[in-house]
Amino acid sequence: MSTVELEEVARFLAEHEPFSDLHPAAIAELTATITIRYVRRDTPIVAAGASNDELYVIRAGAVDIRAADGVLLDRRDAGRAFGHSTLGTTEPSLYDMVAVEDSLLLCIPETVFVSLCAQYPAIGQYFDSQSGRVAHAAQQLRETAASTLLSTALDEIMVTDPVVIEHTVTIADAAQRMVEHRISCLPIVSATTEDTLAGIITDKDLRRVVGERIAPDNPVTAIMTADVLTATPDTPAFAAMLTMAERHIHHLPIVDRGRLVGIVATGDLLRLTQQDPMFVIGDISRATDTSALATSYHGAKAVACSLIERSGKASDVAHMMTTATDTLTRRAVAIAVEELGAPPVDFAFVTVGSQARQEMGLASDQDNALILSDNFDPAADDAYFAALGERVTRMLAAAGQPLCPGNMMASNPQWRLTTAQWKQHFATWTTDPQPDALLNAQIFFDMRPIAGVPALATEVHEFAVDQAAGARRFQAHLAALATRREPPLGVFRGLVVDRSGEYANTLDIKKGGIAAVVQMARLYGLVAGSYAIGTTARLADASEAGVISAAGAHQLIDAFDLLTTFAQQAQVTAFRAEEQPHYHLNPKLLSKMQRETLRDAFACIKSMQQALANKYPVHQV
Repeated sequence: MSTVELEEVARFLAEHEPFSDLHPAAIAELTATITIRYVRRDTPIVAAGASNDELYVIRAGAVDIRAADGVLLDRRDAGRAFGHSTLGTTEPSLYDMVAVEDSLLLCIPETVFVSLCAQYPAIGQYFDSQSGRVAHAAQQLRETAASTLLSTALDEIMVTDPVVIEHTVTIADAAQRMVEHRISCLPIVSATTEDTLAGIITDKDLRRVVGERIAPDNPVTAIMTADVLTATPDTPAFAAMLTMAERHIHHLPIVDRGRLVGIVATGDLLRLTQQDPMFVIGDISRATDTSALATSYHGAKAVACSLIERSGKASDVAHMMTTATDTLTRRAVAIAVEELGAPPVDFAFVTVGSQARQEMGLASDQDNALILSDNFDPAADDAYFAALGERVTRMLAAAGQPLCPGNMMASNPQWRLTTAQWKQHFATWTTDPQPDALLNAQIFFDMRPIAGVPALATEVHEFAVDQAAGARRFQAHLAALATRREPPLGVFRGLVVDRSGEYANTLDIKKGGIAAVVQMARLYGLVAGSYAIGTTARLADASEAGVISAAGAHQLIDAFDLLTTFAQQAQVTAFRAEEQPHYHLNPKLLSKMQRETLRDAFACIKSMQQALANKYPVHQV
């Protein structure tokens, strides 16, 4: 590589984990050992069962990691690496690694990688944990894929009204028809009864025409397969996949009472195993406009609904939705930067609230902000970041993440500040807390970087936590806010519902339940000096620090998980009905056991609020 290429590769590595933690001199030394490889789409890079002696870092493009049985485990794009599971061992690869886009790969020799891990143990630990996540994903996705394949019939996935051709036409005519329609197979039907299947040809048959020098003006019957294996519309997809694998065929005509009604290809069946978060998130990351973002993000919500309907863990569903929204936000920022040009100073686009805590639901709206380098010059730079904030928030809204009703977004100049300005805000909030300001400001203690320079956000967040850890008066204000989120319980443990309005006869499971736990966890976490952002992580840290008892932390975590599950189920119902998802629940639609469980969760929260009120002078603030 030329000097310019070496410098470009070094910069690229410095921007991506785990290499971003290396000293520039170490990155330069590593870069000198790297070779660059270009691979075309659909090119196998490492095969399951084969040996491999390089770590691949994706400079551009995308690569699928698949188990030997074809289950998709991960789709990796620019900045991510693969191939490490075989390095430093004599074991062959457990996975197939295939380029799904034209890709540019940075290749690091095995000896260099092993030496790097020995010199910098954190590098090895990073890749070891990644391998463990892939193995775990393999088991989960096999179970999901098998369930989907067993329950889906071919009429749900087949191509209806397929392109066909009569048996009297020539090979050349058939080939022309396949080119025109961009198809890889062509059912042959009787010239007298167009829906009666006579045979089939595929692109493999056309290659045989060339290889065996068969005259293209011969009738298509000369190369077609006449004894065609078929299936019926109600054939399970799983059975069809087994049959096609056994017969080594890639296309299966669907016949109903002697009539050709559709066709299924192996790709249609494989897509059933691909209705998982990694595929839809991969689609979001490759979207190039708002329309594509909206389609992909809607797909992510649909996958979340399917996970909820299959009784997926509430935390897993929330994490999946958050990951999809993070990817959406990151892509929106990238598109906006492409349109606006390079930013004049460093920035961090941060998410706050439920997205920052990785606790998103289908009803979550936008909460975001911009942190700007202290080199920011308002006169010269403000127009750029005003446009960036506006474009990103509008793009997110168009893609399906609603605008924040309280305008707590990067498009609002109030939440587009330099590092120093953010620190001043947190210093003011913690030393001189004003109740009205706290109602909005507390959410910014839940802050996580999505795009730009993460260090800016980390610096601000850690400063905020350090300020709050010893601010007793500020903590009392947070305690007051948490205790005022009264659970909807009556005097005799009856569930209290709204009597009128849009949500009459329902209770708000967020207002007096989920939000109350979030606020208590935030307070306990800040008192403990925890830099954690998620609710359960904060409670765990607070328990370990002795700020809250282990029993109290577990009770709140259990209540939080239970209420989140109820909220997710209600949101699925709204989503399937094409209504706006919400947090309102009608107790009459629950079973007696569910209502009792709901009462217990609210009672637990109320008890912890009372304990909090005894600890802090909540009635004096």
